Amino acid sequence: MKFTDLGLAPEILKAVQDAGYTEPTPIQAQAIPIVLAGHDMMGGAQTGTGKTAGFTLPLLHKLARHANTSSSPARHPVRALILTPTRELAMQVEESVKTYSKYLGLRSVCIYGGVDMRAQIAELKEGREIVVATPGRLLDHVEQKTVSFNFVEFLVLDEADRMLDMGFIPDIKRILKLLPTTRQSLLFSATFSEEIKKLADAMLKSPQLIEVARRNQVSETITHRVHPVASDRKRYLLKQMLDDPAMTQVLVFVGTKFGTSRLATWLEREGINATAIHGDKSQQDRTKALEAFKSGAARVLVATDVAARGLDIDDLPHVINYELPRVAEDYVHRIGRTGRAGKKGEATSLVAPEEKPRLTEIEKLTKFKIEQVIVPGFEPGSAAPPEERERGERTGRGHKHEPRTGRGPKTPIDHLPEPAAHLPKLPRVPKQPMIAADGFDFSKPYAPQEGSIEANPASEEKSAPAERHAERHPRRPLRPVAALLGGIGKK
Repeated sequence: MKFTDLGLAPEILKAVQDAGYTEPTPIQAQAIPIVLAGHDMMGGAQTGTGKTAGFTLPLLHKLARHANTSSSPARHPVRALILTPTRELAMQVEESVKTYSKYLGLRSVCIYGGVDMRAQIAELKEGREIVVATPGRLLDHVEQKTVSFNFVEFLVLDEADRMLDMGFIPDIKRILKLLPTTRQSLLFSATFSEEIKKLADAMLKSPQLIEVARRNQVSETITHRVHPVASDRKRYLLKQMLDDPAMTQVLVFVGTKFGTSRLATWLEREGINATAIHGDKSQQDRTKALEAFKSGAARVLVATDVAARGLDIDDLPHVINYELPRVAEDYVHRIGRTGRAGKKGEATSLVAPEEKPRLTEIEKLTKFKIEQVIVPGFEPGSAAPPEERERGERTGRGHKHEPRTGRGPKTPIDHLPEPAAHLPKLPRVPKQPMIAADGFDFSKPYAPQEGSIEANPASEEKSAPAERHAERHPRRPLRPVAALLGGIGKK
């Protein structure tokens, strides 16, 4: 089957051809005819199966009748609403909409949090037929009355399982109440839990069910490989891999935000163009990093699992797990960034000995054994070469340093040298009296001398006022205080 056999508008087919596609993926071949026929649909598909085009292409076909070149906002009301769980996925979907609608007179806008709303409000005021949004920010616009759903004809809920995990279901239900009851709705999810089924019942009417992949199934076009390596030598192995000219575009996953930034910085110091993306970066910085990676300005993108969902990069050939995920299912999402739409990809994992239990869980989940390849010179337990140790010393890593006290290194007591037995004992020198020039002997106990304040009776006059004060205010005798334990009792 080819796209020309699906009955899509010529303008859309031309855009698809420009993108380099001729044959639909299995989910596209199933979903497009159902959507064109006007049915609600519940689609089960993993990431990387081409589901975005599976709903984008037929929606554009059905919206083509509303296309116009008028500058009046009234001629461009919101007619299609596409909800996604993350900013990255929203941007990817909206980019797909723009790609396939470039020969149509349809407008789109992407709405997500983390950025100023004013630019989004300005676009909505101009009129947009297609709105791609995250639930939270969309409700912000609803509260400010900057968006209207009166003319919505299509609703798409993408990655509903992810919506559930992120706690967006209450927001989704609020949005559903604001939409016209007469509409066509599509729901896509990798899994169909009871919560997702309840949401589908409230959202869909007599839906058609399609499913092209079972849960946690990985693409057959991906080659999996594991490199056992000590944890403190991972970055050197990674650099050796990245020195290969064939590693043109590489997505590297790290477990923590701090580790992500640190690894990207280290790669930059080693002469490798790298950038980082994680949850602590602003939306502007994340967008900038993604654009740099897509354009080739950055050859390596170091990311946390925030990028495991919704990151759609054409022809991404390599994904490297610098650290294995703690949850086995995240492995499927990570490597799903490569081998998309039938294209080949490589998924390589650097596994330290302490990560072997995680590898076992991943193999149980995916139901296949991952090939382990030991890289010469990086065998687990092998010593680092001198150049690595020198670099570790320069960077302050790889060595434990004793605290510097300024008194030199401490010698353990049991290693102190014994006194030499052959040396004669020196005679004791009698202590010499310490007599000052004025004749005062510092070696004797102190006694007041004549003429001193202590010995001068006149000093008593200075203390007279204090004594008189004591006479006027005699000190009360101290009352007996009970001991801490037991008390003193009464007599």
